[in-house]
Formats: sequence, structure tokens, C-alpha cells
Amino acid sequence: MPALPSRNSLFQTKTACQADRNSSQTSQVQSNFGEPMRKAALLFNPNSGGTRSRRQAEVESVVDVLRDANVEAELVLTDSAVEAEQKARQLMHAGCDTVFACGGDGTIHTIVQVLAHTPVALAILPMGTANALAHDLGLPMNLKGAALAALRGAPRRIALGRVQFLDLEGKPGTRFFVVAAGAGVDAHLFYKLHVGTKQRMGMAAYYAKAWHLWFSYPMTRFQIEFGDTESDQLPISDVTELMAVRIRNFGGVLQELAPGASLDRNDVRVVFCRTASRAAYLLYVTRGLLRSNWKVPGIESVYSGRVSCQYRLGSDSASGTSKVDPKIYVETDGELVGTLPAEITVVPYALTLLAPRK
Repeated sequence: MPALPSRNSLFQTKTACQADRNSSQTSQVQSNFGEPMRKAALLFNPNSGGTRSRRQAEVESVVDVLRDANVEAELVLTDSAVEAEQKARQLMHAGCDTVFACGGDGTIHTIVQVLAHTPVALAILPMGTANALAHDLGLPMNLKGAALAALRGAPRRIALGRVQFLDLEGKPGTRFFVVAAGAGVDAHLFYKLHVGTKQRMGMAAYYAKAWHLWFSYPMTRFQIEFGDTESDQLPISDVTELMAVRIRNFGGVLQELAPGASLDRNDVRVVFCRTASRAAYLLYVTRGLLRSNWKVPGIESVYSGRVSCQYRLGSDSASGTSKVDPKIYVETDGELVGTLPAEITVVPYALTLLAPRK
């Protein structure tokens, strides 16, 4: 099996041969790494939405941009998240120093599971619905612009969130996340709105369905406990929602969902709701829409390096037996992954991103 490429080579000085080549090919774009990106793969699911032929042609045009920059670039088609993980692993061991995620935050989430703890860099071609990570990194929303940003950008080593949970079959599971993880209200919506619903229904119908489900959700409570916070140890809390957020800017109309969150930190910004008031939830979202920072009663936030989430054990007064609340679901980067119990932690310096320089 070939050795993984060393990321140290990215910081070496260009050779005189490369300098001569650059001067004779002034129309070509070189990265600002010490050594240019050498071998890249673009992972793309042509069935992920939109007009297949048009979307694939756009990605193929990016391959041409990379090849013009003297990068050995290859378009790799996938049919599913499972296949994308398999092919990302194969490409990494075949010597790719960069893997482009061609899609949205779900596609990025899939590829991150493979690239975590390796020197191989992640680059992004934003082709999803929200493109939250791309917005936070300040990437252009057009594909050629995003490709050029990767070529000219700087490798940035960031922390990843990590969630341990029970999968939908009741088996222990672990996933990394780069944008956010949640339990409670938002994860329940992902459970009800199955994969592909947005593409089948269209965004307007999707949001209408989500709105209906949100109003019908019973606001089931669960328990959370913090560890490794910036303040004194917080007591165990009964909550209806928890979000652990890693990025500042989600893009679109709702940008700062968790003010203070940052990829540059080795913790998460935890937003948790002690209240079951739907009005409080709406007020918090409105605060984000208006980019304000007023206090919403029952909704708090804290920096933390670890959060555990457990079902709340109660007592059935009629029978005297203990009972457990209905299933509470967990999502990572907008992907439903399982149920409680769950523990959220942070892994420092776990992923290399190619992003515009700050």
C-alpha cells in the first residue's frame, strides 16, 4: 500500500524548475503552498439533485481548471455516502494529497469521516442547499471560484467535533462533525424528513413540512451534563434541545446561530434550551435573523469540551415502575445518525482544510 503523502511538503520552497515553469505559463494558476497541490480527486454524486448533465459538466470544468494549474486531477463519481467513503479511502491510499467534496454539508460530513487524522486535505466545491461550512470559510459560491480559492489558499488544521451515540439499530456509533451536532427538536425533524425529501418535494414544501412537524413535536425532555467548560461545573440540566456548534457563519438569512462559535477554537459553542416554549424558540431564531444578541429566557449557551446527553429517568406514579421517555434522536452536520445516550467531545488538530487566507 503506498504511503500517505506528507503534508510537510506543502510548506517547502518551490524549486527553480517550478519557478521557470511558472514564468513560461503565466496563464496558469499556482497555489500559494510552498509546493503546489499535486494530486487531487473530486468526489461527486451526479444524482444528488439538480440537472445531472449540467451539474456534472460544471464539475468537469473544475477538473480542467486544476489540470491547467499542473494538478493531476480526477473526477470520481459516487452513488451513495457509503460508496463515497470507500472511494475517498481508496484515493487517499493512492497518493491524493487533496480530496474535493463536491456537494453540501452532508457530502463534506461523509468525506471528513475518512480524512480525519490524516495529512490529506479537504477542499470544497459548494453544491448543496445550505453550504454552511463554505459560507463560514468565505468560499466563493461558484465552482471555479471555489477551486481557485483552494489552489491559492492555505492549509488550515482545525479541530473536529466527535459524537458517540447509539445508531438506529441500537449499536454504538461514532461520527465526526465539522459544522454542528444536535439532539432533540432539530434531530427529530431530520428523523421525520427522510433523506431525499428536499429533492422530491422542493424546498418550499420541505420547509412547510418541517414547520408542521416542529409545531407537533412534543418537546420531550432529556438530561445533559457538561464537562471542561470555561466556567464552573454546570449542574445537570433538563432540556428540550441541544446544539453543539463549531462555525460562526451559517450563511443565508440565519447566519449566527451560536454567537462565539469558531473553527479556530478547540471546543464547541453549546446552545441548550431549558424551556419547552415554542415562542422562545422562535424568538431565538428571530434574534439570529436580526443579528442581535438579546437574552432569550430559557435558552442559554456555553463553551464546552464535553457534553453528555442521557434519557431522563422518571417514575410512573400509577404503577410505581420506572419509565424512559420516547426516543430522542441525534444528528451531525444535518445527517440523522442515531439516538441517545450520546457524548459530544472535541478532537484538536484533526482535519486539514484548504480555505482562503484570513
